Amino acid sequence: MQPFDLIIRNANVVTASDSFPCDIGVRDGRIATLALALELKSARHEIDAAGRTVTPGGIDSHVHLDQATGDGSIMADDFESGTRSAACGGSTTVIPFACQLKGQSLRAAVDDYQRRAYEKALIDFAIHLIITDPTEDVLYRELPELIAEGYTSFKIYMTYDALKLDDRQILETLSVARAEGAMVMLHAESSDCIAWLTERLLAAGHKAPRYHASSRPMLVEREATHRAIAMAELVDVPILIVHVSGREAMEQIRWAQSQGLKVYAETCPQYLFLTADSLGSDNSFDGAKCICSPPPRDAANQQVIWNGLENGLFEVFSSDHAPFRFDGPDGKKAHGEDVSFDKIANGIPGVETRMALLWSEGVRGGRITPQQFVALTSTNAAKIYGLYPRKGSIAIGADADLVIWDEGRAVHISNEMLHHNVDYTPYAGMQLSAWPAITLSRGEVVWDGEPRGAVGRGQFLPCDSPAPAQVRRRKTELPL
Repeated sequence: MQPFDLIIRNANVVTASDSFPCDIGVRDGRIATLALALELKSARHEIDAAGRTVTPGGIDSHVHLDQATGDGSIMADDFESGTRSAACGGSTTVIPFACQLKGQSLRAAVDDYQRRAYEKALIDFAIHLIITDPTEDVLYRELPELIAEGYTSFKIYMTYDALKLDDRQILETLSVARAEGAMVMLHAESSDCIAWLTERLLAAGHKAPRYHASSRPMLVEREATHRAIAMAELVDVPILIVHVSGREAMEQIRWAQSQGLKVYAETCPQYLFLTADSLGSDNSFDGAKCICSPPPRDAANQQVIWNGLENGLFEVFSSDHAPFRFDGPDGKKAHGEDVSFDKIANGIPGVETRMALLWSEGVRGGRITPQQFVALTSTNAAKIYGLYPRKGSIAIGADADLVIWDEGRAVHISNEMLHHNVDYTPYAGMQLSAWPAITLSRGEVVWDGEPRGAVGRGQFLPCDSPAPAQVRRRKTELPL
């Protein structure tokens, strides 16, 4: 029998549906065998999991790496530092965004992004599209071509002047997604409401970072979520509402799901572990570290998000990693410290801490099961974005993307222990009880207490048509 390249012995495997003890045999980067006791000396290399939990590698399906901003700020992480940080935190696949600039060809945006990714990624990656200029050529030639090539998901913004589409443009874009079998992600916040509130806050002299939250109350997310659902219902297409922050948007999503609409939802660590108070006081710029959109809500809302993770409202738990340095001329302070909240780079880092935060506080905290953790951090994203079963599972034939967990010891989060290129983490000072001990990408160790793996070893993953977006024909009545 051909020897395995690697055997992971004495693993306590957890998938989205099961848990079981076994040895894992890996050959050519894929899982070749799952067995209770594989033969001794049948592998070139071995790792003894020693009864520790082994989960599928994480899929962080919402990250921003090396992405143009247009406001003078520069993202601190490129594909090298960003994917290294992801691997050290237990993620083995990331899905960042190729962002079309207004007036630019969508194809040109993808080609440029691929060039930067191929040279630097340490782990595997797929690519979402961001559509900001849905011309007839983009919608009816470029987008169908790109979907056929494996770019089967794209994001639409309902806010930000440089990115947003109006309702008619959204409807036209949703229609193409329906025809071509693509998954649509929506950033749901009401642009006009935000602009109106921002003008009045600034006129009253309220410009500190903390007023970012005041300019984006839950109702602006609720209104846009309601509108997005209505348009998706009209077109009859599945959508995923990204980075859902609180109760009011969740109520809209739950209503849609109760009606049988294919409306999916994602949330992020900032809505579990940060609050509006994290944005600081009137006299502090330090709160700029936690500016993101939608903003964190109050402490009571954190429990509402936990409830949504537990009861199945959310399918995906992503980081929405948007890495801007706090100090220096091109991050949060790109326009100085004496600047209004609407001029501060929007986003926070989190690709490395995502998995450990949810395992420690969710699973070990008794809020969700290990199987729910796997579904939220890996399996559901693989299915929703057309990567399953190659990714997101521990099964014969799947890529050997695996995390061996170290549990039960105190882990104090500090920025110094992380591997991103950002000079802070919003989760500094938190104490966790779990962290990835070993991360394997296609059977190769990329983290074992030290980052491993060669720059450029990551592979591009063309995505299949996502499961929710595949057309299912209704049964016709039988002839009498």
